[in-house]
Amino acid sequence: MKKVTLIRSLICSKPNQRDTAASLGLRKIGDSIIHAEGPVLDGKVKVLSHLVKVEDIKEEA
Repeated sequence: MKKVTLIRSLICSKPNQRDTAASLGLRKIGDSIIHAEGPVLDGKVKVLSHLVKVEDIKEEA
């Protein structure tokens, strides 16, 4: 699992970056989402790499 946090503003970002952030559910600075790892998430994080912080978290079962 990965935790993705928006750390920079989406103002003056490209439309595709805003759309990608919205698809992840990130709207304001400080918003976080926990998502399963996979190629889709990796691609979205690559588009937003300069705007987000990614942390690995362990699943507790």
